[in-house]
Amino acid sequence: MITQFMEELPEGKSTPDFTRKPIALTVQEGKPAVFKAIVVGTPTPTVTWSRANAEIVFHPDTCLQKYDQSTREQTLEFSKVAPEDADTYKCFATNEYGRAVCTVLLNVIAVGFHKNKELQKAQAEGDPMESEEKVWEILLSADKKDYERICAEYGITNFRGMLKRLTEMKKEREEEVAQFVEHISTLKHIEVNDNDCATIELDMDLKDPSSKIFLYKDGVMVPFTKELGEEQKHSLKQIGKKYVFTIKKLSSDDAGLYSVDVEGANVFSTDFKVPEVDFAVKIREVKAEEREDALFQCVLTAPMNEIKWFGKNAPLSNDEKHEITASEDKLIHKLIVRDCLPLDAGIYAAVAGIKSCNAWLVVEANRDPANQGKKKFMVNMPESKVCNLQCAPRFIVPLKMHTAPQGYECYMSCAVRGDPTPHVTWLRNNISLNTNTNYYISNTCGVCSMLILRVGSKDTGEYKVVAENSLGRAECSTKLTVRGKAYIETYLCFTMLW
Repeated sequence: MITQFMEELPEGKSTPDFTRKPIALTVQEGKPAVFKAIVVGTPTPTVTWSRANAEIVFHPDTCLQKYDQSTREQTLEFSKVAPEDADTYKCFATNEYGRAVCTVLLNVIAVGFHKNKELQKAQAEGDPMESEEKVWEILLSADKKDYERICAEYGITNFRGMLKRLTEMKKEREEEVAQFVEHISTLKHIEVNDNDCATIELDMDLKDPSSKIFLYKDGVMVPFTKELGEEQKHSLKQIGKKYVFTIKKLSSDDAGLYSVDVEGANVFSTDFKVPEVDFAVKIREVKAEEREDALFQCVLTAPMNEIKWFGKNAPLSNDEKHEITASEDKLIHKLIVRDCLPLDAGIYAAVAGIKSCNAWLVVEANRDPANQGKKKFMVNMPESKVCNLQCAPRFIVPLKMHTAPQGYECYMSCAVRGDPTPHVTWLRNNISLNTNTNYYISNTCGVCSMLILRVGSKDTGEYKVVAENSLGRAECSTKLTVRGKAYIETYLCFTMLW
């Protein structure tokens, strides 16, 4: 509703108006809620917020009103909503020529399983619980084999106490979920596919098929459609008892903790991490004659233990037909398709983090009758093209900062480009390491790597890579910090407990 204070407005002046209205929210108790609005008007309107049945109590730990100069967004933010925050809220935009009002509703879903006495006490004392709540949500849905990694990531050292508390919380969650779900199974954590999408899958037998299902990201409800449309980023597809959430057009902003709730009960959570990696060299089209082996390979900008391979939209794994390998520095990844047949032809894809690339495998029929049915061991790769454009060395992926525990291995890598091929020298504190047998140094396709098998205090210092050719010189550097024995003892303690 817009109210104009005078009959005629001066030239160049206008009443306030909303170009973006706040959207109604349904948020789970204990999670954040944010109303966003964008207003216009000349002169610039003043924005205030109110609620219907009580006053808004602004406090840095509970409720804040903010303005973002870059996006021009006016926000009303609740760090953790409580049942008493449910109400009708109004946003007022006022200047000397008029006032605009927009009304929006906040619904709060009361939940119980994660509101145990310890959390309630800590929240009442004003302690920040965001990271603690997150790690327990992750552990409740994690496989046992991942407990060690999760505890190390979030700094949990009392493993025996963690297991005891986790058992209690799982029992509470099972009781909470049992109110709405008859049976739940086949929980698949978030996975990135070869079509720039990520999916979450679970099988549920709901007691009431009309029960509402909610998707949250970092505690904030995510709207989704039940039809997979081009413009809709989040969607839910149901096939019988199988529920598949899809996230399209992936970006680094999609990283976070995703939770699936039925009514007020959390049934599954999965942590989506987006590594900072891309393809320095993408896979290319491969042509192979029938019964030959075909090779796809790519080079990453950062090391990864493994990447995902797809053949004609189906995930591939190591078997008699496919061989998946990675170089020692984890930058070069390869897929070999054994004994190619015409049915193997199609599009193959590599997925690293949220980045993907694809290329065709073309299988040519063997026209020589004498060789029909006989397996070949040759691979036809695209002919390489000689580039006559010479250039001085340049680092396309620099060294990164490293911290390693004493006694463990440490891996460093960078990528350099230049023509003629640069000569690469590794230095520690300006002393060359190229002939030092304590350091394993390699240079593959411009990817320069160094491995220290057992890090000691003597390895602390500044490391530098110098690349030189006839046209110039380039260098990049980093620092290695070696941690003491305390970290190792903590790790061994956890291993003994298991």
